[in-house]
Amino acid sequence: MRRLIGIDYGEKRVGIAITDPEKIISMPLETINQESIIQYLRDYILKENIEAFVVGWPINLNGKENEMTSKVQNFINKLSQEFSDIEIYKQDERFTSKIAFDSIIKSGLKKKDRRNKSVIDKVSASLILRSFIERNKTL
Repeated sequence: MRRLIGIDYGEKRVGIAITDPEKIISMPLETINQESIIQYLRDYILKENIEAFVVGWPINLNGKENEMTSKVQNFINKLSQEFSDIEIYKQDERFTSKIAFDSIIKSGLKKKDRRNKSVIDKVSASLILRSFIERNKTL
């Protein structure tokens, strides 16, 4: 069975999450420097059978696009060119960083480790992916 990759794209770091083969569970995987993300995905796809990318879509609370939206669209365009045979979905990412931070606090992670933004990025990617799975149970 094929997996889904969740992506929380940022200007410095990119959080990555992955589903199990049955696409029931989303799990934080890694946080990658933005410059290395395409190569990381190339390497990862050689090891795993990937069905689709689910990219967090940044919009304001009122549903309008913001300054980050065009950067994410540029990233999606690169993904589409590099991985033309893999489907790409956009998923509303509002509140994922806040929910990720709250989840990390509840997990009991030490305060020093909670300050590590790379943890928040990969947990956010997992939340983006989980939202997509819940919304699209028929995939």
